[in-house]
Amino acid sequence: MFTAKEIAKATNGVLVGADTEVSSVSTDTRTIESGALFIAVKGENFDGNDFIGKAFENGAAAAISDAEKRAGNVEKPVIYVENSRTAQLKLARYYRDKFKVKLCAVTGSVGKTSTKDMIFAVLSAKFPTLKTEGNFNNDIGLPKTLFRLNDSFKAGVIEMGMSDLGEISELSKATHPDCAVITNIGWCHIENLKTRGNILKAKLEVLDGMDKNSPLIIYGDDEMLKTVSLDRKTVRYGFDGKNDVYADNIVHENNGEKFTLHYNSMSFPAEVPVLGEHHILNALAAFCVGIEFGMTPEEIIPAFMDYEASGMRQKIEKHKDYTFILDCYNASPTSMQSSLSVLGTMSGRKIAVLGDMLELGEMSGKLHAGLADYVEKNADIAFLFGTEMKALRDELFRREFPVFHSENKAELTDRLVQNLKSGDNVLFKGSRGMKMEEIAQKVE
Repeated sequence: MFTAKEIAKATNGVLVGADTEVSSVSTDTRTIESGALFIAVKGENFDGNDFIGKAFENGAAAAISDAEKRAGNVEKPVIYVENSRTAQLKLARYYRDKFKVKLCAVTGSVGKTSTKDMIFAVLSAKFPTLKTEGNFNNDIGLPKTLFRLNDSFKAGVIEMGMSDLGEISELSKATHPDCAVITNIGWCHIENLKTRGNILKAKLEVLDGMDKNSPLIIYGDDEMLKTVSLDRKTVRYGFDGKNDVYADNIVHENNGEKFTLHYNSMSFPAEVPVLGEHHILNALAAFCVGIEFGMTPEEIIPAFMDYEASGMRQKIEKHKDYTFILDCYNASPTSMQSSLSVLGTMSGRKIAVLGDMLELGEMSGKLHAGLADYVEKNADIAFLFGTEMKALRDELFRREFPVFHSENKAELTDRLVQNLKSGDNVLFKGSRGMKMEEIAQKVE
């Protein structure tokens, strides 16, 4: 995979000790493989430099460290760098460039993972494809995905998340994408970034690692992305007929959505195996990526039906006499609206069990209360959990909509169970920290 000298050169580090070869890369001494490179990264609650000795005991062949150089003899080679996390990104870029593989970057405020999964379904129809697994979309997780590359992969889709300016720039430089998708500009991380203009700026950092001729694919109906004007190929998708790729004639069915996809003066019947118009947008984005990677519409469109959702994202499950929509991975105003819209398409009584949307800063009260229209339109009763949900509770009370609120999860769960009836459809949705799946798990 690498030699220690290669690693030092790629990371602008200083090698202390003899040159050696490493066969894999790890930041975790608990799972490290024999012959691996251990990268001693620092987190909020740990310093990997404290575990270098343990890494060597467990079989590491070399290490990257940003601690001060140790005096005296070094038993195994250590590459000393200014910052281990930055060094890992540099090494990932060095490794990525060893392979002739086309990579697509995906970022945006909402829908990154589901869009990534749809793109993966499309690209996999023609290419052996790598994708980001789990939540490995930051400066520690993304390199782990790139280090999985080998000669068998011909395409890949890499998710990029952020919480502040400058982060996606570094991820993009490590990835060197051949195209990028921005799904939307919402309210996530408004607490840090203060304005949606800054969120847009942060998402556009995905261009920093791209060649000038690499296309940007954006959701053309988004009010912020509509303002983007670039000196590069920009492909727009959405429901508006002015976009390069758009959908209309939408028909909601029990297990998915049917629609007509329009592209280059041609029209194609298409469908996705999941409820919610936002999944149509994901399919449109994936279509654009497939076209840019040399696929035909005839190859792309059937692959929409191979889509599988990751983790706790809008999973529709039968639970005894009820239908549950489990969408507990995260929440923002936009994703809340999407999930409530899915609930609204279902036949039978509709129950919204909603938890706080976190990290919304001073906009939190307004954005929570702003969900009232969607709750009123798509649900028959609401159960709200958390401090921030008080704002939505008050607005629903004002509208005389049936709602129960509690900051005690056990109390809320008991009240929900008491109200459930055979045939009910129940949406569980909230930010990851609210762990809304725990409520669903208690329903007997």
